[in-house]
Amino acid sequence: MLKLTLPENKPLISAGAKEVLVVTNADLRESANVECWPVQNKFEAKLEKALADRFGVAAKRAHLYKNDKGHGFISSQREGSDLFASIDPDAPVIVLLTAWQYSHHLAPSLAKHRGPVLLLANFDGTWPGLVGMLCMAGTLNSLGKQYARLWSSDFDDAFFYQGLGAWLKTGKIDHDVSYLHTVDTTHPAAKTDAWQAGRQVGEFVLRNKEIMGLFDSFCMGMINGVFPQKALVDIGMPMESLSQSALLVEMAKVPQSLREECLQWYEARGMKFNFGSDPAKELTRDQVLEQCAMMIAMARFTQRFGLTSVGVQYQQGLAHSCAASDFAEGAIGSTARFPIPDENGNIIRAGKPIPCINEVDMGTAIPQTMLWRLLDAFGLPSETTLHDIRWGSEYQGTFYWDFEISGSVPFEHLKGGIAGATGYRQPAMYFPKGGSSIHGQGKSGRLIWARAHYEGTQVFMHIGTGTAVELPAEEFERRRKATTYEWPLLNCVLDGVGRDDLMAGHQSNHITVAYVDDDKLADVLRAFVAQALTQNIRVSVAGDAYALL
Repeated sequence: MLKLTLPENKPLISAGAKEVLVVTNADLRESANVECWPVQNKFEAKLEKALADRFGVAAKRAHLYKNDKGHGFISSQREGSDLFASIDPDAPVIVLLTAWQYSHHLAPSLAKHRGPVLLLANFDGTWPGLVGMLCMAGTLNSLGKQYARLWSSDFDDAFFYQGLGAWLKTGKIDHDVSYLHTVDTTHPAAKTDAWQAGRQVGEFVLRNKEIMGLFDSFCMGMINGVFPQKALVDIGMPMESLSQSALLVEMAKVPQSLREECLQWYEARGMKFNFGSDPAKELTRDQVLEQCAMMIAMARFTQRFGLTSVGVQYQQGLAHSCAASDFAEGAIGSTARFPIPDENGNIIRAGKPIPCINEVDMGTAIPQTMLWRLLDAFGLPSETTLHDIRWGSEYQGTFYWDFEISGSVPFEHLKGGIAGATGYRQPAMYFPKGGSSIHGQGKSGRLIWARAHYEGTQVFMHIGTGTAVELPAEEFERRRKATTYEWPLLNCVLDGVGRDDLMAGHQSNHITVAYVDDDKLADVLRAFVAQALTQNIRVSVAGDAYALL
């Protein structure tokens, strides 16, 4: 008989009758974890106090502080898997999130955990936890796992206490998500010309395919950003899988003279680069020249493979191999773009943006690519981008979101365009090889927003409208300093969708936006909904956009 030998299981970590287990997850990059730990430590103390003082419940930390690392976060999938292998599968678990976190560290274990799970985030712009919580929420949703979510600025408000109390009692928190309205082909808007035009665009996509080229397809733990291949095929948007190593090879073929010509093109149009001399801490010209080579290489891949859109994973390996991809991503997604020649000297997709899928997130790749096709077919400005749902706060009685992508947006989305952009070195804690961001203030105007997610192999999409606002300089600067100073920042109000609505129902840390003139917004909305339904996507229209249909 065969003799079976397996590693010995550790004793289970359990929770008593008046205890809950607390787990903390964060980054794969240890430099970021050390930097973010003080905020986590602060909110752990707040949570412990709230549990003890209000509910007579003790918070029991399921894993120890790591003295050799300088933090107490879970920082790898192996570590998270080992931890949950030793946790009582029926124990109540609070996952406290105060920083960006790699969901795959915990999600495979959380998906099989039988006990109640609460994702708890601090609503703060510093690192922030709310972004990480939305990513984990979307990930668990995609894995079919039931969970609860909760958020608070200081863990001391009535909303927080009510939600925490409900979870402790029932293992659930019921949030109002009635802002989402399911729409199908029986909606009265289906009789409009705009709807019929959108249906034609959807049929075009199903017939001809919009191929999305992604240089590696998994970024920063975002399981919710990796869609099943069948889901993409069913909506007419297959993926071309590309390797970032091939991107580096293609970059090496770009001559120095062409790199210089590219950078000078942007300088001549007014972009300001905050150059220094120390590449370890400051932005250098060589870093931006490398980014120019990346943009040229990306465009050549787009032409070679017949891609509609293109995206770069950019973490982890690429960030340690060359300058960050951000300038290349924002610039290639702009209509006003350095004329990129192919190997024969022909300009690639002149006069049109190439939608760039930041962080290879397929949940934003889908609406970005779809919106580009729709807006281009209507002859409208067709630049799109994703943003992190980074933070938000009130100003003069109105809640404004801070949408902030981690590096760049198309120049057309900025106040002043290229001349309104400043290049800062990407933070060294994330990007050891440097590289320029495209910072600027998001321009004012009406916008359409969307996000796709999947359940099984079915694609769903939330669609809404909003207004971008140019806040006064002092208020804009306050928000920059409260988030990441080097990154572009868009302030906006979402029509009929408040802070707690989006936090309760959104299935991602990301949101896709495109600007549309107010007099055309209703028609574009109708067409986009029709396009999505035609492409076999289930649609919910958010907030006041439902009335606009």
